[in-house]
Amino acid sequence: MEGILLVDKPRDHTSHDVVARLRGKLKMKRIGHAGTLDPMATGLLVILVGKATKVSQYLVSLDKEYEGTIELGKVTDTQDAEGEVMATKPVPVLTEDDVQATIKSFLGDQYQLPPMYSAIKIAGQPLYKAARKGEEVAREPRFIRVMSWDLLRFASPQIDFRLRCTKGTYVRTLAHDLGAKIGCGAHLAALRRTATDKFTVSQALTLDQIQAMTLPEIEQRLIPAREAVPSFVR
Repeated sequence: MEGILLVDKPRDHTSHDVVARLRGKLKMKRIGHAGTLDPMATGLLVILVGKATKVSQYLVSLDKEYEGTIELGKVTDTQDAEGEVMATKPVPVLTEDDVQATIKSFLGDQYQLPPMYSAIKIAGQPLYKAARKGEEVAREPRFIRVMSWDLLRFASPQIDFRLRCTKGTYVRTLAHDLGAKIGCGAHLAALRRTATDKFTVSQALTLDQIQAMTLPEIEQRLIPAREAVPSFVR
């Protein structure tokens, strides 16, 4: 069995959890993913099956699209709803135009400081291990690009949005930085990956659907790796 399987990751599952369940279902070990999602996030996970794992480097680099909710007025240590609230501030009176204008200021090329609660390794140790000890580690900003960031709904203190960005963008850090710019702090309350390049979550199968399918039925849903990679590597 070989190809790309699009999976709709449920909340409270790590990307590794999804891979582990698929290894059990497909009865094979050679399964990976092209771009992790935090446990609280849901949505599109591009799964690589069999020899398709060889194209991981090309699929990880593809642009991503998300929809989510930001909550103003509360800052957490993880920058999302999974963390401990570190500070609360009153939310100023804002209009949709105010919020939209601040969001638009994040468009384009920029450098983003990765959060301490991340799997990035410095001196061989994941940052989140240092963060759990209350330590702050010096880290290099990373280049990202925000192609579009649209306000879908504003009902203070919550902001619903749609975002398209390059690989390696921490959406929770964008939420945190947006709150800092507004002046009241914020954290990412919910996140769903809706697309990776040309693939959308509407094409994906849930884990329950996959569990109920036969192996031949799953094999029919596999996308050939050559159709998934950018044209310059075909």
